[in-house]
Amino acid sequence: MEDKVIHKVVLIPVDFSDYSIRTCEIGFKYASEIGAEVRLLHAYCSTNLPSTLTYFMIGQDNFAADEDSIKKAVKEAKAEMDKLESVIEAKIADGQLPAVKYDHVITEGLPEDEIIAYSKKFRPMLILMGTRGENRKNLDLIGSVTAEIIEITKIPLLTIPENVSFDDLKNAHNIAFAISFSQQDLVAFDHFVELVGCYNPKIHLFNIVSSKSDWDEVRLAGTREYFRKHYPTLDVEFSVFDNTNILVSVENFVRNKQIDVIALTTYRHSIITRIFNPSIARKMLFHTNTALLVIPLHS
Repeated sequence: MEDKVIHKVVLIPVDFSDYSIRTCEIGFKYASEIGAEVRLLHAYCSTNLPSTLTYFMIGQDNFAADEDSIKKAVKEAKAEMDKLESVIEAKIADGQLPAVKYDHVITEGLPEDEIIAYSKKFRPMLILMGTRGENRKNLDLIGSVTAEIIEITKIPLLTIPENVSFDDLKNAHNIAFAISFSQQDLVAFDHFVELVGCYNPKIHLFNIVSSKSDWDEVRLAGTREYFRKHYPTLDVEFSVFDNTNILVSVENFVRNKQIDVIALTTYRHSIITRIFNPSIARKMLFHTNTALLVIPLHS
C-alpha cells in the first residue's frame, strides 16, 4: 500500500465486473465535486495455503507451484486493472468523467479485510461499493462483502445498486435520513450534511415508531424546530410511520417520495437488520434502485 496518508480520498473497491465502471463514474464525479482523489482497490484471494506454510508442509516442488499460482493471480489482477483504467481514461478523454487524480491498489486477501485495513490506515472520506458482483445469480441488495463492511466500517459507505436511478450524486434529488430523537442522530446528520450538502437535495427525515404517542409528537415538534434553526437553508421534510410492517411502510415511502438514497447510522443495527436483511431485500423491488448511505459514528 501507499506510504503516506492522503486525507481527501474516495475509495472505490472494484471486482472488475461490468458494473464496476458504474460505481467508478459516480465516485469520480463525487471526488471532483469535493476536490478529492480516487483510489481503486482490488483484493484477490488465493485459494492456496500461504506459501511459507506450504513449503514446510508439502515440500519445495509444491512451494514452486504455489508461487506460480500466486504470480498468475497477480498478473491477472493487474491486467484487469489495466483494462478498467483504460475505460476510465477513455471516458475522461471524451469528457464523460472529470479528470480526477486517481491511483490503484492491488492486494492479496479477503476483500472485506483489505478494505477495512486500507480504511483504517488512510481514512478515506467515503467508500463506494457496487452491490452486484460477477455472480449475477446473487440477487441480494447487500452482498456478503458489503454487509461485512457495514458492520465494522468507521468510514461512510455508499452502496450503488445496479439499477440505481442516478449516475451522479447531484442527480440524487431526494435523500432520506432515518432519524430517531437522539443526540447520536444529530451528530450523524452533521456528517451527512458534510458529505452531500453541497448538492442541496431535498432531505426526507423519517422516523419509525412503535406508536404515535403524544410524546412522539412533542419530540417531533422539537426536532422540526432544531432543524429549522440549525439548517435554515436545507429543504427538509418529516415523515413518521409505525413499525407494524416496516418493509411495506419503507417501500411505500421510497416509492411515494421518489427516494434515491436512504441514509442510516450504524448504531441503529436493528433498522439495518430489519429493513435491509439480504434474505428479505431480494423480495423488495425498490431495493434494486435505491442507494444506501451508511454513516458510522466516530468512537
